[in-house]
Amino acid sequence: MEKKLLKDFDHRLNYSGVNGKRLAARIQEISEIGRGEKGSSYRIGFSEEERKAKTLVKQWMDEAGMNTWVDEAGNVFGQLLGRDETLPIVLAGSHIDTVPNGGHFDGVLGVLSALEVVEAWKEIDYEPMRTLEVVVFSDEEGARFNRGFSGSKAVVGDVDAEEQKSLTDINGVPFEEVMKSVDLSVGRFPDAERNLHDIKMFVEVHIEQGKQLEKEDVPVGIVTGIAGPCWLKFNVQGRAGHAGNTPMNDRKDALVAASELIFNIPSLPAQVSSSAVATVGKTHVYPNGVNVIPGEVELYVDIRDIHESTRDKLVDLVIEKAEEIVEKHGVSLEWEEATRTKPVPIKEVFQKTMATSVENHGIRPVFLPSGAGHDAMILGRHVPISMLFVRSKDGISHNSEEWSSLNDCVQGIHVLKDFLEKVTQED
Repeated sequence: MEKKLLKDFDHRLNYSGVNGKRLAARIQEISEIGRGEKGSSYRIGFSEEERKAKTLVKQWMDEAGMNTWVDEAGNVFGQLLGRDETLPIVLAGSHIDTVPNGGHFDGVLGVLSALEVVEAWKEIDYEPMRTLEVVVFSDEEGARFNRGFSGSKAVVGDVDAEEQKSLTDINGVPFEEVMKSVDLSVGRFPDAERNLHDIKMFVEVHIEQGKQLEKEDVPVGIVTGIAGPCWLKFNVQGRAGHAGNTPMNDRKDALVAASELIFNIPSLPAQVSSSAVATVGKTHVYPNGVNVIPGEVELYVDIRDIHESTRDKLVDLVIEKAEEIVEKHGVSLEWEEATRTKPVPIKEVFQKTMATSVENHGIRPVFLPSGAGHDAMILGRHVPISMLFVRSKDGISHNSEEWSSLNDCVQGIHVLKDFLEKVTQED
């Protein structure tokens, strides 16, 4: 991993205290904790592997002279005091847990980028006006309990303690026992809540997990907002029948109607915005027999946008299209909303500030939405946020082929450093 990262590294990017070799060595060292299949990373939330990785990062924070602590949710913090400790702090970081057999950059890059800024400031004797805290959030991916962002939700006070106590993990182990295994207490978990008035903003660097930056041929991109999903569950009901004995003009084929809906959905997002998307990723056909006309189809539509108004308009368009199609085919329709999460747009002032930091390093600014959720989404419901994406090779993520070049990662750190030097100053 380290050798591969350094192989094509442009050492001219080592300046202003930022050190690509140090970053590569740290990515390598973390990647060795919790190896999965085909050289992947396997550090699910609240596992011993996640704890070891967080402990390692805390050690690096200590060595960098930061004040460090672990809160009641297992989040790790490293604090670099500013010249004026009365000012609200700037928080930066990400997570270090993975999906099963995940990649080596997702989350990790955001944590190490923020830490590398601190290392760089230390080397050039830079002291920010505001205090900077680097954070490693617990259990962002949610692979263990089928719900994520446990650490960041605890920090902002969005934890339902009773619901949490009722959770069991993928192996049937109760949440309380899992917490005990990593020296945490389910009863004290909500005590991780912070006074949000003490936080000026949260900044997160993350790999893109898509191909837009690769297509634009730029190393980093400015995130305009984090999409909020709305999931619709449709049940199309026709009439099952014998595939051989039912004439074509006397059928109520639920699958034909559902298929027309699925075919039409991709054309709808462009009618509301350039950042909206809609996906049918899960279907069930009943009775699912080769020689039986489908009598019922259940399908889920995932609808997202970074703006709530256009996302909700797209939801209405999908429902209208579904009702139009089932009427045409003489079948019936039932639908329900499975989930609806508010999108988190990023303030234009912070997008512009990040764009200036990008331009300061000779990079053309590219703006793009985040279709995936991040810890910044949870923080962004309560405090201002900013996000910077780093180019992902082939857009691959959540497996061992996940890759971002060291050149791109280091350029991302330079941009982050520039941005943090701006936002940690007194207003």
